[in-house]
Amino acid sequence: MNPNTFSIPDELVAALRQAQHVAVLSGAGISAESGVPTFREAQTGLWAQYDPEELATPQAFRRNPRLVWEWYEWRRGLVAKAEPNPGHRALAELARRVPRFTLITQNVDGLHQQAGSENVIELHGNIMRTKCLDDGRIVTNWPETDEIPPRCPRCGGLLRPDVVWFGEGLPYSALTTAVAAAQSCDIFFAIGTSALVHPAASIPAYAIRNGRITVEINPNHTPISRQMNYVLNGPSGEILPALLAAAWNPQSK
Repeated sequence: MNPNTFSIPDELVAALRQAQHVAVLSGAGISAESGVPTFREAQTGLWAQYDPEELATPQAFRRNPRLVWEWYEWRRGLVAKAEPNPGHRALAELARRVPRFTLITQNVDGLHQQAGSENVIELHGNIMRTKCLDDGRIVTNWPETDEIPPRCPRCGGLLRPDVVWFGEGLPYSALTTAVAAAQSCDIFFAIGTSALVHPAASIPAYAIRNGRITVEINPNHTPISRQMNYVLNGPSGEILPALLAAAWNPQSK
């Protein structure tokens, strides 16, 4: 990738070099570049007849736990085939370049962690983890049975994916940490997020209201584009490496 493909603002490059705290909110767009279908794009074949918003609810699970479990098993298979892309890896590298780095994600695929990012704030959980419906604790192993979904080995409750369903609140600690980072950072990036799914979509507003430098990286304009200081339209897998190269390898420009 030649960084000259993009026009990286010199003011942003200078600010990034001097930043003491960078915060990032990532959304489905960055994972889509790794081949992970977005939530509503994933419905194909057998699952095309279902509305994902009707499956991703506590009510749907209680009504037909087998159906919801098998849908998530199918989605896990899609995620398992994906690998981190240059955008994921650039964020892991950025964390090594700045004194403090906060990565907040709406994604549930764990690709940031696979790319080397640490202490990722997962607002919507992680599809590769499983928890007990009754006590909410993470379960890593359970007896093999023919029952679908399997049951918690501790209490016998049904097991479910560790994701936030429609109608459920975001983890309090994750949300408050994300908001605090948006309020206190020097630069805030919104990357590959549609800015439509609340309450995660409200996080950039905290950075905007507190006068932080704000940057959007997205192929398309979103509802927050007009409020951001910088809008870089294009794939994050190309723009992020170019931005890092401009900031720390100026000879490559």
